[in-house]
Amino acid sequence: MLKAEERKGLTKAALKELRNGGGIPAIVYGRGLKTKSISVKNSDLQKVIKDVGRNGIFSLTLDGQSKNVIVRDFQREPIYKQILHVDFLQVDKHTELDTKVSVILKGVSNGEKAGGTVKQFLHELDITAKASEIPDVFEIDITNFEIGQSVRVADIKKEYQNCTFNHEDEEAIVMVDYVKTQTNEEEEISEVQV
Repeated sequence: MLKAEERKGLTKAALKELRNGGGIPAIVYGRGLKTKSISVKNSDLQKVIKDVGRNGIFSLTLDGQSKNVIVRDFQREPIYKQILHVDFLQVDKHTELDTKVSVILKGVSNGEKAGGTVKQFLHELDITAKASEIPDVFEIDITNFEIGQSVRVADIKKEYQNCTFNHEDEEAIVMVDYVKTQTNEEEEISEVQV
């Protein structure tokens, strides 16, 4: 559960004072809900995200009333990566959302150990899913991948049948590729040019 307070001061000076005091300016919105400017404690928000994940549903308490929300979007300060502003979306477990979910690679592939290189083409996947069924991340274990092996969107779809993937099935996510080496012919041409 995350406690929020309604935010009255909307000036730059008020926002700076809020952030300096450990708060984060935010808004909460949703179907049948008037958009409200609120603030939450940075430490409390970090704890909730750690507990439920980036795409998890949690309870936001405002004026004594609780709403189920997700973090819809947030802005970070580019250098220190501190959260500057958060958008909370009120949801129920049946609400379908379009969202992006990060793709995380796990392990060092056999192909890399044999001199290959890992190429990750998609770092996020666009999906549509019920709020309660959005995965926090898509984790792909590449430990046993040999050179030439790849994972396509169709391969991920098998494990996450509750999600609609807004990609082509044949789109590659990651591939263990050969390292391109200079051929003898290319070496001879470069020697002739010298």
